[in-house]
Amino acid sequence: MREEAQTPLAPQSAPQQLQMVWPRERLHAPPPVTIHPDYELRTYRPGGEDEAGWYRLMELAGFGVWDWERLAPIFARILPNGWFFAVQRETGALVVSAMACHEPRPLHPFGGALNWVCGDPAHRGKGLGISVCAAVTARLLAAGYENIYLLTDDWRLPALSIYLKLGYRPLLHATDMEARWQAVYTQLGRAAS
Repeated sequence: MREEAQTPLAPQSAPQQLQMVWPRERLHAPPPVTIHPDYELRTYRPGGEDEAGWYRLMELAGFGVWDWERLAPIFARILPNGWFFAVQRETGALVVSAMACHEPRPLHPFGGALNWVCGDPAHRGKGLGISVCAAVTARLLAAGYENIYLLTDDWRLPALSIYLKLGYRPLLHATDMEARWQAVYTQLGRAAS
């Protein structure tokens, strides 16, 4: 009797990321930008310190180790005055960040993206994520973008909650999206919008 060779299963490709869009009817209604009184909101300052602080935030947020080589292609797409930081007033430490990027894609021609939201977990619960995401959204709207979107993952529930509170809506761009979004809403304890 001849033994059949075992063929390894084809590797499963990662599921497509969730996508959310800023509603067209809100293109002239930027979200309010506020910040907790113990923090200030500011944009990127050249000189290297902001980059170093951001690398630390990316690692703390679970995005791995970053350096200029990884940042450079993203940096080239950031809008002028489009890289926002929440800074702790007492220490001057960068604690949360988000970027407004020119990021056209097939589903988002001439698209502007809310990108790379990251933060120090020690500063959760102060509304800083909403602050930087609102600032990015307002910057994209001020720049004239009519196609504003973001990419995220199903398990990033705190971020998904922020995006939904700001007014972003799910984009059902693949056949599995409706079920995945229903699972997100269930985990967040929200009714589907």
